[in-house]
Amino acid sequence: MKKIEAIIRDTKLEDVKQKLNSIGISGMTVIEAKGFGRQKGHKELYRSAEYIVDLIPKIKIEIVAKDEDVQKIVQAIVESAATGAIGDGKIFILPVEEAIRIRTGEKGEAAI
Repeated sequence: MKKIEAIIRDTKLEDVKQKLNSIGISGMTVIEAKGFGRQKGHKELYRSAEYIVDLIPKIKIEIVAKDEDVQKIVQAIVESAATGAIGDGKIFILPVEEAIRIRTGEKGEAAI
C-alpha cells in the first residue's frame, strides 16, 4: 500500500475530486493548508497599503491506495490539477506499513 499526498491549488479541488471519482477513487482526506515553494507568495494592496502574502492557500489531499492503483491516481491528479504555472503543487508517494479500519478491525488492503 502507498499513501499519496498531493498539495494543489485550492481552486483545483473540485476538478481533482471529479477526476478521481471518475476512476473509482472516492475515499480521501482533504486538509486546508498554507505554504509556498518557488511561487514565493505575492503582493496585495489593502487600503492603499502594500503587503506581502507569503503563505499561499493550498489544499492537501491524502489517499491510501493499493500499489497497483497509485499510477492511475497520480495521473488523474496531474491531469486535473495542472495549470502550467508556478504553484500547481507537488505529489509525494510514501509506503504504508499497515492500515486498520477502527469500526471492524479489518487490516491491510481490506481496510482501505
